[in-house]
Amino acid sequence: MDPHHQSIGEGDETSPPPSGTAATSCRHCGGPTSYPSPPAWSDISPPPAYRPIRSPAVNISPTSSQQAIILAPVPQARKTPVVSPPYHFQVPVKRIQTPEDIRRFHDSDSGKNFLGFVVSLSESIRSRKISDPCHESPVINSILSILQSLIDWVDQIPPVQQSSRYGNLSYRVWHSRLIDDSEQLMLQFLPDDLRSATVELVPYFADSFGNSSRIDYGTGHETNFAAWLYSLARLGLIKEEDYQAIVSRVFVKYLDLMRNLQLVYCLEPAGSHGVWGLDDYHFLPFIFGSSQLIDHKYMKPKSIHNQDILDNFSKEYMYLSCIAFVKQVKKGLFAEHSPLLDDISGVPNWNKVNAGMLKMYKAEVLEKVPIMQHFLFGWLIKWD
Repeated sequence: MDPHHQSIGEGDETSPPPSGTAATSCRHCGGPTSYPSPPAWSDISPPPAYRPIRSPAVNISPTSSQQAIILAPVPQARKTPVVSPPYHFQVPVKRIQTPEDIRRFHDSDSGKNFLGFVVSLSESIRSRKISDPCHESPVINSILSILQSLIDWVDQIPPVQQSSRYGNLSYRVWHSRLIDDSEQLMLQFLPDDLRSATVELVPYFADSFGNSSRIDYGTGHETNFAAWLYSLARLGLIKEEDYQAIVSRVFVKYLDLMRNLQLVYCLEPAGSHGVWGLDDYHFLPFIFGSSQLIDHKYMKPKSIHNQDILDNFSKEYMYLSCIAFVKQVKKGLFAEHSPLLDDISGVPNWNKVNAGMLKMYKAEVLEKVPIMQHFLFGWLIKWD
């Protein structure tokens, strides 16, 4: 404090304060040396309501729908409820036709549990490499064997020579074999008391690898594969200790199969957003892949621009594998053919990327009528 601006009595214990002067007044000029706290807010004049501004988890243009994604809560993991006898399996059918149906699905336990299952898979692979050891049950090994059989079929059914760029007709032969053999493939791992579940499992499985009439593939088919896995979890055939293997073994094998089909039979992207989409075919590997890289010491979101990192680590990290595949099939500047992925590379850490991907998956896939109108509902995934 300025020596010439002291409280009364400070430095002079014998000097009483002048009459009518507060002890917090300056002994020289009479001015205040401290100020009282501001009054508390009263009910008559409450503090103004405000909404805290949150940084976007994904760096995207602030359109109304994208703003909704930014402000939406991050989806949370949920424990998958396992069904018990008596079983009432039924042929699943389409239910979603309008935005109101979408809202009904997401407000239901079925919608919340399915999205929670996807989040649980994402958390199971957090900070882990594809090659990390994990629990592999007999059911997981059976699924891997089935997917390997589907990959082998591609070698047995070569593409035909044709003039059109997309949609090689040999894919229909491959898909026809898939439809014919799906039930037998399911019975390879279903126990006797669950053999009747094929009526519900086969439709999800058969629609997980593209559409034979349009010869295309997109995130709706990928979601069917997730729904098939979720149905197996509902039956208790896949348990929580299997989740890491579901991602690092099963989903990686599924991704290998789909890339094979996309390249060999030139599958057309189904409902692609074009240059402004995340990816022409897939979404889930970006969720799982960003989770893998959370808290990585060296690799940041901007590391996707380092070709050496892509060359050396794409076999261990799904996100890098997806970026490498996009660069393989698309020519030109990355920022031009994949601007959204390029924007996301500017996000500071993988936690934010993963959170943004989960919110984006819910909004851009599970809440889109053109995609979800093909989603099926039966007894395992109920239309509540």
